[in-house]
Amino acid sequence: MAPSADVDDRAVIGEGSSIWHLAQVREHARLGRDCVVGRGAYIGSGVTLGDNCKVQNYALVYEPARLGHGVFIGPAVVLTNDTYPRAVTPEGDLKSADDWEAVGVTIEEGAAIGARAVCVAPVTIGAWALVAAGSVVTKDVPSHALVAGVPARQIGWVDREGRPLVATGDGRWVSSSGTDHYVVVDGALNPAAN
Repeated sequence: MAPSADVDDRAVIGEGSSIWHLAQVREHARLGRDCVVGRGAYIGSGVTLGDNCKVQNYALVYEPARLGHGVFIGPAVVLTNDTYPRAVTPEGDLKSADDWEAVGVTIEEGAAIGARAVCVAPVTIGAWALVAAGSVVTKDVPSHALVAGVPARQIGWVDREGRPLVATGDGRWVSSSGTDHYVVVDGALNPAAN
């Protein structure tokens, strides 16, 4: 842990995890084993990271976000937590934690969020999905989906390495290695029977 990192004593940090300069990890956050939290990143109160997660420089992961194992959060990504953000109540008083209900972003195993993307809570990013850099995610993303744009829209599918799948023309999708074949059933990518 870097000397300039601000890690609350009530946070749980898994074995082998690294927290770099100027990063903040709030109370009751739980980081799994072998996680990396980059320079200036923020991990909110009660946020959960699985094992082997990477949260790159200046990313903001607000509570109550939940990240599965092997999730990648690119530089300057923001995971929001307030559906109707306001600094003050309708009466003009400064809002406190009691004046709103935090909603979170859930990111499932192996998914990756590209640099400067924003995920607007509440959304779920499916396992092994890939959100392109600069995207704004406002809807759930299926597992293995590739989404891009503002707002983010699905533009393809990716394999577990994050490489785009190729349509074969017969309703199937194949990995770049040619070894893994998939079909889409009800909007979900499934392994194809050979």
